[in-house]
Amino acid sequence: MDIRADVLIIGSGVAGALLACELAGKGASVVIMEAGPRVDRAEAVRRFHTAYPKTPESAYPQSSFTPHPKTESPHGFYAQKGSDAFNSTYLRQVGGTTWHWLGTAVRLIPDDFRMKSLFGLATDWPLSYDDLEPWYCRAEAELEVSGDDAQDLGSPRSAAYPLPSVPQSFLDRRWEEALRGSRFELRPTPQARLSKASSGRPSCHGSASCIPVCPIQAKYDATIHIARAEALGARLLTEACANFIGSHEDGRVAAVRFRRPDGSEGRVESRVVAVAANAMETPRLLLASRSSGSPEGVANRSGLVGCNLMDHPIQLSWALAHEPVWPYRGPGATSGIETFRRSARRATDSALRFEIGNEGWSWPTGAPESTARDLAMSGLSGKALDRALREQTSRHIRIAALTEQLPLAENRMTLDWSRMERTGLPGMEIAYRLDTYTQGALASAKRMHEEMFERVGVTSFWHKDKAEAAGHIMGTARMGDDPRRSVVDRELRAHDHRNLFLIGAAVFPTGGTANPTLTVAALAIRAAGPVLAALAEAPRP
Repeated sequence: MDIRADVLIIGSGVAGALLACELAGKGASVVIMEAGPRVDRAEAVRRFHTAYPKTPESAYPQSSFTPHPKTESPHGFYAQKGSDAFNSTYLRQVGGTTWHWLGTAVRLIPDDFRMKSLFGLATDWPLSYDDLEPWYCRAEAELEVSGDDAQDLGSPRSAAYPLPSVPQSFLDRRWEEALRGSRFELRPTPQARLSKASSGRPSCHGSASCIPVCPIQAKYDATIHIARAEALGARLLTEACANFIGSHEDGRVAAVRFRRPDGSEGRVESRVVAVAANAMETPRLLLASRSSGSPEGVANRSGLVGCNLMDHPIQLSWALAHEPVWPYRGPGATSGIETFRRSARRATDSALRFEIGNEGWSWPTGAPESTARDLAMSGLSGKALDRALREQTSRHIRIAALTEQLPLAENRMTLDWSRMERTGLPGMEIAYRLDTYTQGALASAKRMHEEMFERVGVTSFWHKDKAEAAGHIMGTARMGDDPRRSVVDRELRAHDHRNLFLIGAAVFPTGGTANPTLTVAALAIRAAGPVLAALAEAPRP
């Protein structure tokens, strides 16, 4: 029997959850379709504690029905066809990848919206920073962002942060002292993490496991808004993977087919459809929905669905400080350097955003577990092992530079019909390369890291030879005013289908260097108005 609703939202991450809350709160009947299962937080914490290595996905079981890419082996999920490997991962479960995000909640800066106009690069957004600024405020309120109102991060604000800033760590203070008077200005990072108890959730207890799981939900994840949407009457379908979007001859989307783990299939009829999956799963579904009326897939008259794949390629560097700085405590990062996101030289030099890690060498080496293993293998044991472990791990520091990646049409996701999932969706093939703009940024970041290490005082340092993935997948269904050069308009409505909306980082025309979640949240809340307008004009069944 078909399921019917005013609005079907595909995906239960931050975009889908916020949109569902907004629409259900206005009285619309909403169905949320999620390919993966609900997550048991206590079980996820248990899996994390026993896992080695502790990757971003290590708290969550791999599903044979809806598998996800894994940090240690993304090549088993993506078919890689480019000169560089695309290694960003994500989760397919209720709440999406907000389960294992860091919680960083920074805005884009005004220049990020005008790359073509200001620097002659890429394209402009069809929106300005001022257009989105009120929605950033709404998003910060919904995610209960903790931040310092006194800090100028380059993004003008019209409202205060909902909560005071999360305290900087001891390690942050050591970096701040060392960099004082230099060109590197360390500032506290706004975070979707509670600095004090709110909404029935406790404040951050410094569990140091934000990636992959906050054990007490002090860090925001999208299950918060999924629960609110359900309380408002929205219906959540779990382990129901959308695999085909059907449309009428007049271009209106008619229904969405889905498959369950037992092989049974279903169908949802709705007056409006919002695809709120990530920037891999959104184009996969659109491209897989090919038919005689849409031979290249749904919403793909421009031919750009899947193109312009972007991330924030990271230069990761780490060092052994002269003196103890006591890492491995608190949130994964509480401070960063934002000043290099604003540069008059972006025509030739990428913007950079620097993140100071509180988690020591966990990211690059798997420490402190790997340090304990190496010391034990060297023959140490007992008190000698304990002293050596304390002496080394107390001095572990790392820094990550997020670089800007320009949208290139040849960086793209296409379908691999030779590899079919049990969901009925084909596999994904990735063509990807880092251009000279991004490669130059990675090289600059190495030099700047060394300059900072010299001021901090280190005995030795190391750089990752290749760019690390940020997990910030963007750009594969870009927004724009021209239907020939974009997939959705400024309201996130598909140019080809009046009742189809695409919500998420897939619509980003460019990526800047800001972690994308807060911008996704702002766009999702903003999209509720256009979705309701489309609902008002949609014919009733």
